[in-house]
Amino acid sequence: MKRFLHIGLLWTATVLSAFAYDFSALQPDGYISDYANVIDARTEQALERYCRAVESSTGAQIAVLTIPTLHGEPIEDVANLIYRKWGIGKKETDEGVLLLLAIQDRRSRLEVGYGLEPIIPDGYAGSLLRRMRPALKQQRYGEAVAVAVQTLAERIAQRKGVTIQQPVPHTRRARPGAGFPVGPVLFAVFALLALLGGRSRRRGLAYRRHGMGMDGLLAGLLLGNVLGRGMGGFHGRSSGGFGGFDSFDSFGGFGGGDSGGGGASSSW
Repeated sequence: MKRFLHIGLLWTATVLSAFAYDFSALQPDGYISDYANVIDARTEQALERYCRAVESSTGAQIAVLTIPTLHGEPIEDVANLIYRKWGIGKKETDEGVLLLLAIQDRRSRLEVGYGLEPIIPDGYAGSLLRRMRPALKQQRYGEAVAVAVQTLAERIAQRKGVTIQQPVPHTRRARPGAGFPVGPVLFAVFALLALLGGRSRRRGLAYRRHGMGMDGLLAGLLLGNVLGRGMGGFHGRSSGGFGGFDSFDSFGGFGGGDSGGGGASSSW
């Protein structure tokens, strides 16, 4: 009986290992690889430009990876595997850092390359992850990542005595019901429509035969313009402004850096 039990356990382990998730198959989608789809498009694009400026100014590469789950694997192993597979940081200097967020597991990891360990020691990495907790607990992932990237970049730049020639990425908190004030605007528009309607009635039947008239058209245009501005797609990738991609913004890849497991892990 014990023999059959042992064989059964070995068979189960073999089957489970065969279906284990292959994290090494993940490919970088730029400096910011949002596989969990939790960072809004504008913040992601802004961070891409900022990380490119960080590399240009300091030589260091900052990478961010979000995944839905660790599939039961230790986050330290996953982060080190991804770091070495992608080769974050230049091969000559190993100055790279990877921020990994596992959303469903509520785990975070800051993996630091050999060359940045004097600048970002384990204790500092842990304190930065703890600083991210409040935003992560409220599912403000873009804000948490932006704070981490900015903090790392400024520390690296300060130690190297350089300045990053790129605006700091800012985020907007997307809270249900806390966006554009549709209610007050609709009230104002309907009040305007009522006022214009009263004027239309005084002008008589001849005016009404020609439709809404200029006043009604003006109110309709106003309504469309106001609501269009206020309820535009916050997550749209085609929006202009800071962070919009241009044809020359293609990601050139990382530089073959390595990490020995330095950094810190945390949860939220």
